[in-house]
Amino acid sequence: MDSTGDAAPKGSKLRGLLKPLAAMAIMTIVTLAALELVLRLADFRELREGVTERSLSYVYDAELGWMPVPGSISIVTNARTIHATHNSLGLRDEEAVADGKPTIMFLGDSFVWGLDAEVGERFSDLLKPRIPDHKILAAGVSGYGTDQEYLFLKRLWPKVKPAIVVLIFCTDNDRADNSTNIRYEGYQKPYFATSADGSLVLRGQPVPTSRLQAIKENWWVQHSWLIRIANAVYLQFTHPKVDVPDPTEKLVDKIRDFVEANGAKFLVGLETTDAGLVRHLQERQIPFVTFDGAEVYPGAGVGGHWTPEGHKLVAERIYDLLASRN
Repeated sequence: MDSTGDAAPKGSKLRGLLKPLAAMAIMTIVTLAALELVLRLADFRELREGVTERSLSYVYDAELGWMPVPGSISIVTNARTIHATHNSLGLRDEEAVADGKPTIMFLGDSFVWGLDAEVGERFSDLLKPRIPDHKILAAGVSGYGTDQEYLFLKRLWPKVKPAIVVLIFCTDNDRADNSTNIRYEGYQKPYFATSADGSLVLRGQPVPTSRLQAIKENWWVQHSWLIRIANAVYLQFTHPKVDVPDPTEKLVDKIRDFVEANGAKFLVGLETTDAGLVRHLQERQIPFVTFDGAEVYPGAGVGGHWTPEGHKLVAERIYDLLASRN
């Protein structure tokens, strides 16, 4: 219709529609930018990147929850600053080369991995020159419970095929690790529930990507704090915390059964005495030793792991245990 008509031209109508949409878009962008700035300035602990050994040199694993990055090198500060290098299997140890020597594998968490210990100071390193006719392999992953250690052992077995497996049980937290699907800074993990007939059932796989893993490994989550909080809320609602009856003794039995079924020997070392587990080991006639009295670093939040002197005591007691079993 020409300019004398009552109806506005189509172009004018379109501009009339676009103006409020553009204003709304600008307001949305400004609001989101302001929220992003507020979140960054507030610096909520739950939205920060991790600085632990798990965050620095570990990566998401759908079966185990997290795993050290093979070949990674990092500097970790806890009670002290240490250097960590992982071999091609993701273990903080020398490369596992087949040379005909039988392998003694130490299975465990940060006590075996060696938090607050340099290579050469750990009990496993101290045992190497004392048992030269065997290979010593430290298969520890920080934060693992006995459940993850069992799954990790099964993964490693075809590549390592140890003659002896020594489970190092962390009395401080392994029972808590084994009784839930979320630990430490919100790390998701697999877990074993007890069925009606008393058997263990593996649950929680594939393990969802944890909050800190998403910050490290997802570009969008890493660069936007708004997306970080959205991801944290999503995890909270879709993968909430689950608690199950403590399956520790049954997990120890599963490890023993797996090790012995593959023709190897099984022993246990306890960080400190756990009366219930000690009774269980005695009933099952599983050789064990405790490390009560091993010196640890003091301090809330960062203490509790063995000092070099503590590792020496642990090495001595493990050596005596191995010697007593020929």
